[in-house]
Formats: sequence, structure tokens, C-alpha cells
Amino acid sequence: MRPGVPADPTGPPPRTDPDPATRPGPPSGDARPRWDAAAEPLLADGLLRAVRATAAYGGVLYLHSADRRSLVVAAVVGIPLSLLEPFRRIAVAAPLPVADSYRGGRTIVLADADDTARRYPRLAVGLPYAHASATTPVTAGDRTFGVITVFWPADGSRPPAATRRQLRTAGNRLATGLLPYGDRVGGEGPPVVVPLPVPGGDGVRVGFLDWDLAGGRITVDERLREILGTGPFDGRGATLLERLAPEDVAPLREAARRAARQGRPFTHRVRLHDPGGGTRQLDLYGQPVADPARLVVAVLDATAAAAATAAVERLRDGVFALDPDGRVGYVNRSAELLLHATRADLLGRRPWDALPWLGDPAYEDRYRSAMLSQQPTAFLARRPPHHWLAFSLYPDAHGLTGRIVPAAPSEDTTLPEAPPPTPAPLGGVYHLLQLASALTEAVTVREVADAVTDQILPGFGGQELALYLARGGRMHLVTETGYPAGFLDPFEGTPIRARLPGTEVFTTGAPVFFESARELAAAYPGIPRDEMGAWAFLPLIASGHPVGSLILGFARPRAFTAEDRSVLTALGGLIAQALERARLYDAESAVARGLQQALLPHRLPAVPGLATTARYLPGTRGLDIGGDWYDLLPTPDGGVVLIIGDVEGHSVKAAALMGQLRSAVRAFASTDDPVEQIARHTNRLLLDLDAGLLASCCLLRLHPATRTLRAVRAGHPPPLLRTPDGRTTVLDLDGGPLLGIDHDLDFPATETRLPAGATLVLYTDGLVESATATLAEGIDHLRATLAHAATPDLAATPDLADLEPLADLLLGQARHDDRRADDVAILVARLTGAG
Repeated sequence: MRPGVPADPTGPPPRTDPDPATRPGPPSGDARPRWDAAAEPLLADGLLRAVRATAAYGGVLYLHSADRRSLVVAAVVGIPLSLLEPFRRIAVAAPLPVADSYRGGRTIVLADADDTARRYPRLAVGLPYAHASATTPVTAGDRTFGVITVFWPADGSRPPAATRRQLRTAGNRLATGLLPYGDRVGGEGPPVVVPLPVPGGDGVRVGFLDWDLAGGRITVDERLREILGTGPFDGRGATLLERLAPEDVAPLREAARRAARQGRPFTHRVRLHDPGGGTRQLDLYGQPVADPARLVVAVLDATAAAAATAAVERLRDGVFALDPDGRVGYVNRSAELLLHATRADLLGRRPWDALPWLGDPAYEDRYRSAMLSQQPTAFLARRPPHHWLAFSLYPDAHGLTGRIVPAAPSEDTTLPEAPPPTPAPLGGVYHLLQLASALTEAVTVREVADAVTDQILPGFGGQELALYLARGGRMHLVTETGYPAGFLDPFEGTPIRARLPGTEVFTTGAPVFFESARELAAAYPGIPRDEMGAWAFLPLIASGHPVGSLILGFARPRAFTAEDRSVLTALGGLIAQALERARLYDAESAVARGLQQALLPHRLPAVPGLATTARYLPGTRGLDIGGDWYDLLPTPDGGVVLIIGDVEGHSVKAAALMGQLRSAVRAFASTDDPVEQIARHTNRLLLDLDAGLLASCCLLRLHPATRTLRAVRAGHPPPLLRTPDGRTTVLDLDGGPLLGIDHDLDFPATETRLPAGATLVLYTDGLVESATATLAEGIDHLRATLAHAATPDLAATPDLADLEPLADLLLGQARHDDRRADDVAILVARLTGAG
């Protein structure tokens, strides 16, 4: 909620937790609405069910944000939250499996690191570790709340169909449970960290406690009091909880509350600092009683049994244990000696924080790799001055066990001072890399603007963004999002010398940051403001020359760290370079689009006994023109020639060649030559033009009165044929080579007779081929769509001229795909005579 804006009376009810102080709130300055707290048990249970049903070691649940621009981590199980830092918030439009699954409503499976790098290179930038994953939407009816991703160790194989169905079922079940919450689920906030059930049977029961959640009091039995060593106990829960590791307190309270709300048992593991300075692992088994805010909890000491501990302590190898977040929970005496550190130095801390010589990010990266891949790993490190140690890490979903041994190099061995892996980028640096990757793919000003919006706002938690370019000495808005309607209208065309922060950063080339509304008002008295609380004004400088400015607005006051400022400034430079390149590209694209629109038919001629329609969709990635074309030419004998073709490439050259071929085919088809002869003439012409491009086409000469068809297919996908009863097949045509390969090629023709009322569908490969589907799979999907299309009965409806709904149906998802790399052409014809 922005400052000064009254609460929405239709929004979610206020929290009614009996002890608000026990719940961690959102980070300071975070005013974004969070999901309804009453739904949190559903989120936790739904994610845990998905992980268990698929035998995964961990999972993440994303929900859409309130503005539906982003997907935000809502719950996590089995994976350290710190590993997901680069992906805590993902733009809905991002080329990542989470976003693709949410937008497309499909399950996406990645078998291993190679599969990830090939299909989603940006994901590989942030998580360059070997693992397999599956992502499915959380959908019920026409409502999609988010997605679930589960993880397995990578073995190169895809999960079986049954596992994918179970994951999909878990997503649907969770969505059904969330339906009553409606829009109150959209939001964001601290994720629910779902503890994995701890392995049982290895602990010793040390007592019970009675926890009154409403009153915040805990009653401890005498035996447990002795073991805990609490001394005089005032009965307050906070007094006892102070003895726990600080980072364990909030998850314990959350688990207890969830169990009380659901009336279900819970298990949880915590770390207790004992009076002797050590740390105990305690397993808590809670059970709600009659009062829903009261739990009876059995406490088991999960610390290794004395005999086992003594055995490990006698080992000369160093042994240590890390929890899932990388904190040390145990070290034996040998590990203390090898590391030159005491247990007090290490317990509860991450090794790379406690030991400066392990502070190289590459060592932390080995821990991250082990936890995410769930595979053992090893590395060498040098403890100053020259003592080499070999570390072996053995992970599972509950943490990691490590082994340390001295590693003395032999005379002919040179040991590296640091392991080679490069750590995954975190925080702002990650978003810098992501935007850089997105901008390399953006070729138009619109695509650059979309990439900026999709990456910067989710990456930095901003609520408003405005991008201006300078033209003719004035600032002109390119894109904006999040602003109140009409707020930016007075600023359109502002002279670049005006005294405004957006123009002054343009003229000076220096960014300006305002951490509060008071700072902005003091620097620019009387400047119009909306309800934002902090701003970043960034110059866009390309090749030493300013081209525009970027404005980011944040809902609450915030401190811009040194990293924030440097990363945002670097982003400004990347954006400026991309915009300069895109402006040149747009100029070429405008010429190309005009050329292409002039070359395609504006309307199809009427043919007795035949209803026709056509569609053309340009590509939505890169230069949005291509070589696809269609045509329809009536012949003097009452017949018609149907043509569809595709020149390779997406350029002005491809569009111009398409126009030449279309004109040539029309000229050849106007004669009585058979279609195979037309194909031969077109092939020779293409080679004579010496364009260096290939083309495919499909030509059909059809006589509606007799329903006879003679067709030739030159390297083109086969047409589809649908009979009035709905039966749909791929038209069996002999295939010929592509046009433009060699002068002396023959193109075999096929002759057949169509049934009355038959429908023909001609199309280009852009409709049926994609990165996620082969050509055969795409054709089969199109065939199924055509077979299930609603079609009027021929006898009852003699006028079957309206093919428009059918053409739109066949285009399907292609009409809405904002990442379509290829253009699409489709030509539909239906026999309307009764002969």
C-alpha cells in the first residue's frame, strides 16, 4: 500500500494471529501486499504433496504478484532459500520455464544441465548446476495462480509420464483449494519455508512441553528443564525460545501455528545452544489438543548418541555437518585442528564466513552445487600459509556432511589455489546479466523497452518505470508502467534543458537517487509527484553521447546501496547501447514491412463452389517480416490454383524474393500447364535470380465442380483434409525437393478426388514447428484441432462461406505468442457445392 492511500475495504481481512510479535514481518520499506495468511497452510501442504508425489528432493511454489507482472516465491521445501535468490521474483514475460509454464499452461521438464542450457540459457546463468526439474501450472478452470517446480538429481533421463501426471494433479489440487481466496492470493511477502519431515527413530526422548500459542506461554516438564538448563523459568515462550538458534525461531513458530490452524500433527527440528557452549539437535513432535491454540510437544534429542559421537571424535579425519542453509551444526575435534578454528568459532556460522581463507566465492559455489544437484562433490583449499586440505561434501535434502583430510602435493603435482567453477551471480549482478542477455535478443525499440520493463522492475522491486528518448531537443516517452493514468502527459515533449531530474541526468550524464519524497521535494520544489517514496533517475549514454533517461519509482523510501547504484548505472549503459542499435533496426524494419504488405494479397478472389480465407502473422521476435506467402488464382476453365510458400530467412531480401516468386507463380499458373511444370519453372527462376536462398511451396489445381485435385509439394508440409463427418487426415501427396537446389529437378504430382464438403488447410512450418515440438508433433496437433473444430452440417447449412472462426481456431496459440521466431501463413478452402 502506498503512503497516503486508504486501505481497500474489499481487500483481505486484517491478520488475527494471537501473537503478532512472533511472526516475522516483511522487510522494512516493503509495502507490497502479501497473500492471504489464511492460505499459507494450503501453500505449504500443496507444495509438500507435490514433492512427495514425485519423489523429488525439493520444490518451489511461485504465485503471481498483485499486478500479475511477476511470479514470486511463495513457498519452498528441501532447497535453501539462499540458492533461489536470483529467482525470488521472475517476470511473467521472461524466457524461463517458470514463466513459460505459467503463460502457456503446460508442464515443462528439463532433464539435465545440458537440456537447461540449450532450452533456457538464462536459467543456466543463474543456476549452473546439474539437476533435473519439472514445472507445472497451478490451475483450476480458467484461473492460474502460479506454478510448482520440483527438483531431482540429474541422471539424463526424463521423469516418466506417471510422475508428470502426479505433479499436474498436485498443481490442480492446490489451485482448487485456492479458488475461494480469489485475488487475495495475488501478492508477495516472506516465503513459507516448509520443513522436510525429519528422519525419526534416532533420537532419545528427553521430555514434553505444553505450548499455549494464544498466551505465548510454554510449560516444561522437570526432566526437560534439567536437560535444557534453563534455570528459573518464568513460563514465557520467549524465554525458552531465546536458547534456540535465532534463525530457527521463526520457522518453528510458523510450523506450530500451521499445525494448530489445521488441527494436524507436525514435526520440526531445531538447534539448541546448551550451557556448555555446544549445540544440540532437537526433534519436536507436536500434537494439537482440544484448544486449537495449544500444542503438546514431545522433545527428542537428535544429537548423535554418545557412542557414535565418541567414534567420530576419535577419527583422524575431520568431520563436519552443515544445515541446508550452509551453517555449521557439528565439527569433530580433528576438524577443529585441521581448520585451526574452535567449535565456538564455527557453530551456527557458514564456513566461508567464519574462515577468511574459505571466503573465495568458488568454495561457496561447491556447497551450492552439492545442495542443488544432490550429488557429492570435492575440492582443494589452501589454509595459510601452505597447508592443503581436501574437502568432500555429501548432501541430502536435510543438509550436508563434510570430510576433511590433509592433501600433501607430490613432487610432480601442482595444486591450484582455488577451484575453477565460477559462482552463480546473486542479487543485482544477476539481474544485470539477465538484462544483458535479454537485450542481446531485442532488436526493435519496442523489444528493448519490453526487456527493460520485464527485468528491472521485478529485479529491484520497483513499482513505476518510464523510459524517455531525446529527439529534436525534447524528451519523448517510449514506454511506461505503473504510473497513474495521465500523470506523465504534461512531461511529453519536455525540452532537454528543463530543470527536471529526468532531463538533468540526460544533460549531465550523472545518475541521481532520491531515497525519500522529502529529498526529491528539497531538490526540486514544486515538482509534480505521485505516491512513490523513492526514485532513481538514470542517464542513458551510448558511445559517449546521451540518448535518453530512465526513471524508476519505488513505493516506499529506501536506501540505495553502493551495489544498487553501480548496478543501476551499468544497466543504463546497456539499455542505451541497445536502444541505439534498435533505432537503426526499426528504420530498416519499417521499409521491410511496407514492402511485405504491398506484396501479399489484400483479399482473395471469389470462386464459385469454393469458400476461402487466409491469415498471415509476422514473427514477434527480431525483424517481424519473412518469406511466407499465399495466393489464390482462378483459371479460365472454372478451376482455381491454391498456392502457399515459404522463402527461408527473415529479412528485406527474403520479403523481396517472396514477391518475385509470387508474381512468377501467378504468371505460370495462369496457363494450362500442370502444377508439376509450374514447380519446374519456378525452381529455374529462383536459381536464375541467384539470391542464395531456398524456398518451399505447395501448389494445388482444384476444380470445385468435379472436386478433382492435382497437387505438387516442393519441400513443404503436407496439407490437411477434413471431411464433413469430422475425419481429418494429412493429404497424401508425393514429396519433392526444395526449390532452388538444382536446375534439373522434377517435382512429382498427385491426383485425387475430394469428397463433397471437404475442407483443405494449407499452412507454413511456422504454425507447426517450435523449439518445444517437432514438425511431426506440430502437424498432428493441428490435425487434432481441425478434427475437433465445430463445423456446420452441409445439408442443413448450404452457405458455408464463413471460415473466419475456423482460421482463427487453427492459428491457436500462435496469435498470442510474443516469442514467435517464425512468420505464419495459412490458407483454408472448403467445397460448398453438393456435387
